[in-house]
Amino acid sequence: MTALGYTALIMAALLIGVAGGFLAANGVRRYRLTRNSGPTVAELLQRYVHTSTNGVVLLNRFGDVVLHNPRAAELGVIHEQRADARARKAAEQALETGEAVEVDLSALERSARPGRAPTAVLGEVRPLGDGFTVVDAADESESVRLEATRRDFVANVSHELKTPVGALALLAEAVLDAAEDPDEVRRFANKILHESTRLGTLVSELIALSRLQGAERLPELTTVEVDDVVEEALGRSQLAAENAGIEITVDEPSGYQVDGDRALLVTALSNLIANAISYSPAGSPVSISRQLSGDYVDISVTDRGIGIPPEYHERVFERFFRVDKARSRATGGTGLGLAIVKHVAANHGGEVKLWSQPGIGSTFTLRVPRHGAGAAAGDEQAAPSSAAAPGRSESPDGVTAVETGGVR
Repeated sequence: MTALGYTALIMAALLIGVAGGFLAANGVRRYRLTRNSGPTVAELLQRYVHTSTNGVVLLNRFGDVVLHNPRAAELGVIHEQRADARARKAAEQALETGEAVEVDLSALERSARPGRAPTAVLGEVRPLGDGFTVVDAADESESVRLEATRRDFVANVSHELKTPVGALALLAEAVLDAAEDPDEVRRFANKILHESTRLGTLVSELIALSRLQGAERLPELTTVEVDDVVEEALGRSQLAAENAGIEITVDEPSGYQVDGDRALLVTALSNLIANAISYSPAGSPVSISRQLSGDYVDISVTDRGIGIPPEYHERVFERFFRVDKARSRATGGTGLGLAIVKHVAANHGGEVKLWSQPGIGSTFTLRVPRHGAGAAAGDEQAAPSSAAAPGRSESPDGVTAVETGGVR
């Protein structure tokens, strides 16, 4: 081969090499661009964990937190980068057995943070191998609450319906026995009407209370005019007040607004007014007032009635509790009105307060977060500071604040 031939061969080889290098570099560049155009699988998994509605905590063999998502802190599974002791113990058991372990991670104490903490947190700890475990925690508060509501409703119905149903049966027998006496029939018929009305009210209030306790979610909260709530509740109670000879006075319109459900707030205030009318002597006044108290609006109903002894200040908010059972039944009371008020306040992130002295009268105050106060809606609403501790608190002036946060 001549020198020219060798030169041509070398030039061809160089051109092929350059072209191949260019194509290879272009392919690598295209691969890198393709690879960098979207998230990796690891990144997607991290996003999934971060946004999960369950609390996720990854532990090493020593029980140290390797990874967790924000929900785990919200549910109380970790605190200050340390896992709950019950979760760590379950992790040890999972490592020993190689099987998943279920654990109750519900809060042992009421949270001091504002808002409603989950009341039932259930977790499952699974081994991942190489000494690692994962804690998967879920908020089961709603399921637990629904089951408790179902049990309470059945117990309440079986307990409270026996008396009016039995009374109706006896009255019906009396009517049959007195069929030839029109006056007696009329007298027993009036009693039947009274008992049937009371029975209908009892059933309605039982259903309302079961809904408030969790059988149904609280409707979407809207901006509610407090003055409209007072006006509607007053309208519902006006006839009963006139029949009882009670004069109801109301302060000037306030213009206050709250975040809530108008129908529920009207129901709660109507119950407070009806309660004041029932336990006040004829001719005595009942007053309704509104005032702003920090981030809350207070709606107070004051009477000059028989009053409530201090030992009953908290118990009057229990279902079916009556200070004066004979008077309550005579007025058609069911013993559920104040329980409904307490649950309405709880579902609005508020509370109900009571001041009362025997022989002087009582003041019931429905406290609800004002509109724009920063209280979250629904289940995340902030509870007032006075309801932070469980049970009740009583100030030196005798005001009892009944805790409503998390009441179910």
